[in-house]
Amino acid sequence: MNLLIVTGLSGAGKSLAMHALEDIGFFCIDNIPAGLFAKLMEFAQQSENPLERMAVVLDIRGGRSAEDILGALEQLQQLQVAYKILFLDARNDVLERRYRETRRRHPISLAANVSTDEAILREREILAPLYGAADYQIDTSLLSTAQLKDRVLSLFVDKTSDAMGLTIMSFGFKYGQPKEADIVFDVRCLPNPFYIPELKHKTGLDKEVSDYVLQFEEAQGLLSRMEALLQYSLPLYVKEGKSQLTVAVGCTGGKHRSITFAIKLAEYAAQLGYHPVVEHRDVQRTYI
Repeated sequence: MNLLIVTGLSGAGKSLAMHALEDIGFFCIDNIPAGLFAKLMEFAQQSENPLERMAVVLDIRGGRSAEDILGALEQLQQLQVAYKILFLDARNDVLERRYRETRRRHPISLAANVSTDEAILREREILAPLYGAADYQIDTSLLSTAQLKDRVLSLFVDKTSDAMGLTIMSFGFKYGQPKEADIVFDVRCLPNPFYIPELKHKTGLDKEVSDYVLQFEEAQGLLSRMEALLQYSLPLYVKEGKSQLTVAVGCTGGKHRSITFAIKLAEYAAQLGYHPVVEHRDVQRTYI
């Protein structure tokens, strides 16, 4: 049985992730008390029809302290149950905004009668062991519902040709650097189509913009060096046992140069035999 522990901050998108996992064949269980975790696994192991893939949420609703959570993990190790951990995170200000918009109260805020920001800080402290042990980390601060689903699917859809989940993301530095990025490329050194009137309101998804960005010798030189780095480093990450790698390409607004380069790098990675998921984080943003 492949066990996936889904955890993370309240409001970071665990329910959406579980729905996505259920869609691809995981047997999903939400809100299991940490003390019952081992019993659940024993029952699953003894079943006449064992489950191939199970996803279980373990968070502060079931584990009120770091000790509770560590105890649950130790029990799994004693039972020799192999597992991986998916941790969903988001910035504190984003979590607070989500709670304001839904008019719900944070579980710790409800139980301890503290403010939402204090509850989030306490929750981070409790979940620190899981964050440090996570095999996969997704920062949902700037992801739409569809983007989060795509990210989860890219990690757990069964692809026998994939040794490592690869995400290539474009983004705008003005909106913040992706927290989950393992490799970050900066293409702000290249001419910006934003200042070309007929290209300003197009994106790197449009051929006119892509052609403009790639026409410069500097762009071709930069792209070839990025490709060389990926060609050399990706097999090293696979050899090291990396389950998930995110390559982020940033420009100022995340609409022109970064998208052009992310697409080209994804095409190159596909030629190398990988199956990258391409995500344009800020393509739908309104200019500010």
